[in-house]
Amino acid sequence: MSEEITATTEEYLEGIYKLQQKDDVARTSDLVKLLQVAPGTVTNTIERLEREKLVKHVPYKGVQVTDDGRKIALNVIRKHRLLERLLTDILHMGWDKVHNSACKLEHAVTEDLLNSLETILDHPTTCPHGNAIPTTYGGINEEESESLTSLKPGERGLVVRITEEEPELLQYLATLNLKPQAGVEVVEKAPFNGPLTIQVLGVTKALSRDVADIVEVRKI
Repeated sequence: MSEEITATTEEYLEGIYKLQQKDDVARTSDLVKLLQVAPGTVTNTIERLEREKLVKHVPYKGVQVTDDGRKIALNVIRKHRLLERLLTDILHMGWDKVHNSACKLEHAVTEDLLNSLETILDHPTTCPHGNAIPTTYGGINEEESESLTSLKPGERGLVVRITEEEPELLQYLATLNLKPQAGVEVVEKAPFNGPLTIQVLGVTKALSRDVADIVEVRKI
């Protein structure tokens, strides 16, 4: 752990941690898609990370971060989400543009710079997409929430976070005013896994289940 942590190690551990949050493990195929690298590269890197005791194999399923791997992953996520805050709050970039920029910057941020950045930003607790910013000590306090798809017709929720940060997706959600702290009501749910009809700020729109699934809300 005293050796210098490379950008590649940080990217893999961050990706594995995020996939693990969704499905308990990270599968090679999901890492290939997430990191946009060849399957052989993923396999070789995972083998190296396992030798370094940063990940462990789950037989017939995938990989998980170890305690040491989790600490590194959360530190990278902390850098990433504070940088997203800097880009939106100070530099006034759109919430759909900050993810890719933060990805490029996060590996160059030192701990001293990170602490100063947090102070300047007045210690924010979430990124612009509503996802919790890990603490200095490696904790992370996610607000309890559920997918928008879990609401029944007539039920309302307050948007807590958006779990995916693809630029085109965020642009689309912005046109619907589906951002953190927005109120949303499910008007109708089409059968056979059809779309949801939702109402936001008095405007009624149709939303696919796939998109609704990445919008986390707190029922109100």
